[in-house]
Amino acid sequence: MPNLSIKNVPEDVVARLRERARANHRSLQGELLDLACRAVQASDTALAGNKQSRRESAGHRTIEQIVAEHRERQPLPVAEAPSAAELIRRERDAR
Repeated sequence: MPNLSIKNVPEDVVARLRERARANHRSLQGELLDLACRAVQASDTALAGNKQSRRESAGHRTIEQIVAEHRERQPLPVAEAPSAAELIRRERDAR
């Protein structure tokens, strides 16, 4: 597994990290690894949220949103409309 090294860390930051590690029953190394993993996970979550926001702002919708909009416009099926199978049969037989 790769190693990381952080240089020139201010003493007060190191002291606070050590306190934090002690409070979480971890070594300083374990605390730093946990912080790095959480930061990456939060960043990934934020990026995923940004992609979703960009899609929505660009007019993209999820299938669930499309279904909900359709059901608002047409809450009940059309009573006398042919079934999809019937439409396909008609199209096939017309050839």
